[in-house]
Amino acid sequence: MDMKKLLWVALSLALVLGVSESFDFQEKDLSSEESLWDLYERWRSHHTVSRSLDEKKKRFNVFKANVMHVHNTNKMDKPYKLKLNKFADLTNHEFRNAYAGSKVNHHRMFRGTPRGNGTFMYENVDRVPPSVDWRKKGAVTPVKNQGQCGSCWAFSTVVAVEGVNQIKTHKLVPLSEQELVDCDNEENQGCNGGLMEYAFEYIKKKGGLATENSYPYTAEDGTCDTSKENDMIVSIDGHENVPANNEDALLKAVSNQPVSVAIDAGGFDFQFYSEGVFTGDCTTELNHGVAIVGYGTTVDGTKYWIVKNSWGEEWGEGGYIRMERGVPDKEGLCGIAMEASYPIKNSSTNPTPHSSSPKDEL
Repeated sequence: MDMKKLLWVALSLALVLGVSESFDFQEKDLSSEESLWDLYERWRSHHTVSRSLDEKKKRFNVFKANVMHVHNTNKMDKPYKLKLNKFADLTNHEFRNAYAGSKVNHHRMFRGTPRGNGTFMYENVDRVPPSVDWRKKGAVTPVKNQGQCGSCWAFSTVVAVEGVNQIKTHKLVPLSEQELVDCDNEENQGCNGGLMEYAFEYIKKKGGLATENSYPYTAEDGTCDTSKENDMIVSIDGHENVPANNEDALLKAVSNQPVSVAIDAGGFDFQFYSEGVFTGDCTTELNHGVAIVGYGTTVDGTKYWIVKNSWGEEWGEGGYIRMERGVPDKEGLCGIAMEASYPIKNSSTNPTPHSSSPKDEL
């Protein structure tokens, strides 16, 4: 490598390291209004957040309050840590409206009796491994980002379908959330929220779901593109619901495939979660769809679920959160055991797409 390239690599590395360092803060950054302003400017630069001068003044006050919450929480002896992520100048109310506002409870209330096959195929499973991580088994695609669109239900659905498809066909195919947002509108409402159960029904009824490559995500409601909608590449044969409020049943299901679940993700600590096993305060007012892709136990004996979120890789542990498992409440932490479901796929083959991209795999 010549000297110019070497210098360029060194400079790039310095920039990367500088950006990552600017993400953290120290006690001295909280010592004065001026140092807090500097911290806010560094945070804005890191996240390329553009604000007008008037807006910056308002946001700075929100940022200050959030900095103190993160700082004070991290000084406590909790099994998880918080950080100043991309949500750091949003109030908790704004955050909940934009990122945890999928109205899952609203849809559940009007749904009536849960649908599905009415059976639970894993009921008689009597032994499960001590830990499972479907990421390591090649059944989970990289973390995605829903943006400011209440489409978490579509992302949760897709994780479960991508997972069962890989388990059956041994091929991991990224699938289209946007098709669900645009086309599955009989009962789901795109960026205004939905239920994973309805989405499984849509995929079964249509005969499959298009790939992400064929029908890419736009983070907004769109008109259903029927030419892409008919480019069905991964099919399922139905879905089942995990018996509600039963973490043991949920464990049996997750030991066999990734599972779609709903949680309360609107808490202050959830907003700034960084790492560790989350044991924070939350309710059972379900407002966000995610997917469990594994489980395990820490060295000190804390049981946890491995949960894939859809807020990008920068949030949490590379886009994931480990949530405490086996809590005394029957609903599970944040209601994680209340609304769990998973797709059924019996075949190791999929329909032939009408016009698949060269990158799409069956």
